Amino acid sequence: MDIHFKVIGGSLVILALIHVIFPKYFNWKEDLKSLSLINRQMMTTHTFFIAFTVFLMGLLCLTCSTELMETKLGATISLGLGIFWTVRLFFQLFIYSPKLWRGKTFETIVHIFFSGFWIYMSIVFLQNYFVSTQ
Repeated sequence: MDIHFKVIGGSLVILALIHVIFPKYFNWKEDLKSLSLINRQMMTTHTFFIAFTVFLMGLLCLTCSTELMETKLGATISLGLGIFWTVRLFFQLFIYSPKLWRGKTFETIVHIFFSGFWIYMSIVFLQNYFVSTQ
């Protein structure tokens, strides 16, 4: 299980850092012009805190994998992370419109990759919870 936490941790740190390119890649400067100041700032702030939270999740997995596997608190944190990533998977599959990726090669690859990543993390964290609490 330790190797899974390390893989997830490193992947989450990378995912968090990738958020830095979102404003330019998604052309937010132009696309968000029509929003009010509060909505533009909320978009930027929420993106920062999502990235920051993902980064901290990654650090937790990288630095505390033993505690996640061997303590009651670690099992409880794993349950929370498992629920979090399962809900994220639900959004990936049922909330985001398929129009965003269907018929587009790069976007389809990204959709499939992240769906698989959300599944992987959900399984690892939930399995850790159920194995740790037996």
